Amino acid sequence: MSASDLSDTTPAAFGRIGAAASRASLSEVHASIHVPKDGTWFRRFLAFVGPGYMISVGYMDPGNWATDIAGGAQFGYTLLSVILLSNLMAILLQALAARLGIATGRDLAQACRAHYSRPVGFMLWLACEAAIIACDLAEVIGTAIALKLLFGIPLLAGALLTAADAVLVLLLMNRGFRYLEAFVIALLTIIALCFIAQMVAAQPPVAAVLSGFIPSREVVTNPAMLYIAIGIIGATVMPHNLYLHSSIVQTRDYPRTEPGRREAIRFAVADSTIALMLALFINAAILIVAAVAFHETGRTDVAEIEQAHELLSPLLGFGLASTLFAVALLASGLNSTVTATLAGQIVMEGFLHLRIPNWARRLITRLLAIVPVIVVTWIYGEKGTAELLIFSQVVLSMQLPFAVIPLVSFVTNRRIMGNLVAPRWLALPAWLIAGVIVVLNIKLLIDTFSGIGGLSH
Repeated sequence: MSASDLSDTTPAAFGRIGAAASRASLSEVHASIHVPKDGTWFRRFLAFVGPGYMISVGYMDPGNWATDIAGGAQFGYTLLSVILLSNLMAILLQALAARLGIATGRDLAQACRAHYSRPVGFMLWLACEAAIIACDLAEVIGTAIALKLLFGIPLLAGALLTAADAVLVLLLMNRGFRYLEAFVIALLTIIALCFIAQMVAAQPPVAAVLSGFIPSREVVTNPAMLYIAIGIIGATVMPHNLYLHSSIVQTRDYPRTEPGRREAIRFAVADSTIALMLALFINAAILIVAAVAFHETGRTDVAEIEQAHELLSPLLGFGLASTLFAVALLASGLNSTVTATLAGQIVMEGFLHLRIPNWARRLITRLLAIVPVIVVTWIYGEKGTAELLIFSQVVLSMQLPFAVIPLVSFVTNRRIMGNLVAPRWLALPAWLIAGVIVVLNIKLLIDTFSGIGGLSH
């Protein structure tokens, strides 16, 4: 590859660089999934189904649960409108991530390396690594809590057991990317079925639920409600998901021509939009079940996952409710493992051009998450892990603007995207969302560190 290729920023150059085996994002699975060249549009669409469900995991991981539980327990169905709004933001941003990866042949990390100076790129890499470790921290805590609730395994032992998932991910990756996607979709199905059963048991009032999706002025005028609303919106979009999505859409073997890329963008966006509607259902279901079980019975103080698990069955009058809740939490924690592993590999290779074995990368990341959990649990007890979970979400929140702003700036730049640049009707709301996320994250951080509200996402 010549020096001129490295300095050229036209879409054609992106394709040349992205297609090279040494530069392709996730090169071991790059363009490995066959896309039919003929047949119905539905057959071709099915070939693109998968990446959307993998990124949807980040929108229902253990880090989301505490905010949804607290929101439902304290304010009933009112914050459903905020969950809907944050999900619409996520749909748009993930669509932009898919557009970047397909149009340029580069993932977001590779694009940052190509267009920013080395110091800026290095700082973005550090921020992203901190976010991935924070995400892994939430997974360790959530999975350990689920193991304790289901099997009585102490929290420390459960945290140590989560290190074994590195082997699971490695085995699935060796079988092929479709096996990894199937594993994720299977666990998502388990989560959905668990919450469908709980929703049936809860029998929420349909009129009240539907009215909750209508924005209320109280969300802004009530400081406590506004704080939780900011938590839901400010950290709903997981920063590593933007890096992940821009990479894994390239696992499809679509024609690397402008018409082929246009069709790939349409199918990839449809895939992620449908999958994120599932994430909307899960988050809404958590809040609705909390509203029925806690808000309507006067237990508005419920905010922690273990507390919710303990009270769910007695208050709903459904013996399996607590068990299903814990099973869904375990599935959520295991699923998040897959996406964090891939995101870590994508970020390290994209920013640094550094390749280390997947098992070593996973083990290093997981150990960096396990150590704080062990130390905090040892010193402060299990109450400390709940606060650590909140802190991990604050770290994620801090990193989000450093992923969103580069993404939006790339996809709205015709010099980078060529004819596949985001149209103006898409660019304007994208910049608006980026601005809203920055403002909300600044307020969330100020409130968190000044001790206001007592809960963040």
